[in-house]
Amino acid sequence: MKIAIIGTRGVPGRYGGFETLAEQLALRLADRGHQVTVYCRKAFTSRTDGFDPRVHRVILPGLRSKYLDTVFHTFLSVLHLITTDAEVALMCNVANSPFAWIPRMFGIPTVLNVDGLDRKRRKWSVIGRAYLYLCELLSLITPTRLLTDSRYIERYFRERYGVASAVIAYGAEVPDASEAAVSEFSPGNYILAVGRFEPENNFELIVKAYGQVQTDWPLVVVGSNPYRPQYECEIRELADSRVVFTGAVYGERYWELQRNAGIFIMAGEVGGTHPSLVEAMAAGSAVLFLETPENSETVADAGISYKHSAADLAENLQHLLVSPKLRERISDLARRRAASAYSWQTIANQYEALLCEACGHVPRPRPLRLADKEES
Repeated sequence: MKIAIIGTRGVPGRYGGFETLAEQLALRLADRGHQVTVYCRKAFTSRTDGFDPRVHRVILPGLRSKYLDTVFHTFLSVLHLITTDAEVALMCNVANSPFAWIPRMFGIPTVLNVDGLDRKRRKWSVIGRAYLYLCELLSLITPTRLLTDSRYIERYFRERYGVASAVIAYGAEVPDASEAAVSEFSPGNYILAVGRFEPENNFELIVKAYGQVQTDWPLVVVGSNPYRPQYECEIRELADSRVVFTGAVYGERYWELQRNAGIFIMAGEVGGTHPSLVEAMAAGSAVLFLETPENSETVADAGISYKHSAADLAENLQHLLVSPKLRERISDLARRRAASAYSWQTIANQYEALLCEACGHVPRPRPLRLADKEES
């Protein structure tokens, strides 16, 4: 197939989950002989990145605005897309639903991944939430196929609107450590939290809870927010001297932090399958997660949940810190669950089948590789 991936910031992934999804899918679909084009934003990618040449990248401008950047770049991308011979498009982000019908008018089926319920994010103004609610309604009719990344979100669309959606979760695969990799923290003896500095990711909850805990394990906070640097400053002011802020981290250094963390805290309250949560599970961290339907679906019994309360998080964190056998047990459960449910090979298989279905292709049989056999 000739596949276009549209609506992300581009590859290589340097921002969030959609970008990592685009990178992993593009490379794996290219491995299978598909021709893949990824639309990229100029501010996040460069022609000198040295990305796999089998993946064609179209780099177009965006806007330095958290409200308009996504829709402006996607509109430009759609205008370019309809001039190509693409056979199917994977469009990411519910905010792009107003454009999903345009490729279809030119014979290009469109699969729209809406992710979670973006309109519930606290960062949005009333106008922003109203627009995203409109986008949610449009997502019911503009794409060829609607795609969600968790059963909870699939059930929401089915019960609220009577609309069926495909379900494909986010993936994770821990790369081998490079020989030159050096951990800046004592392996297995620090707490990790990862995400963009957004109100719904509750970093203030994590920092406050950690302040109530007696431990010499540092709290390592990975993330930033280029659109709202003031919010990061507010989080830093709440932290004590044991908290280490690394800023945004990608690539080998990111995975080095994931591989060596003793405990991972997830406090995101909006979204479907959170990328950093799945990646922490794959890396074998002992996971503490905010109790939401989406997070509970992702982790199942492979972690410990806590209520939306600094006191409850602090109590569970303290218990986990003094219980090495418990940490070891849920670490093993997390690694096993990630390998069985969230491997990128499994996710790529599901995306390939969905894209084939959307454009009427019959996938060619291919021999099972060793990795496929191990997963089946």
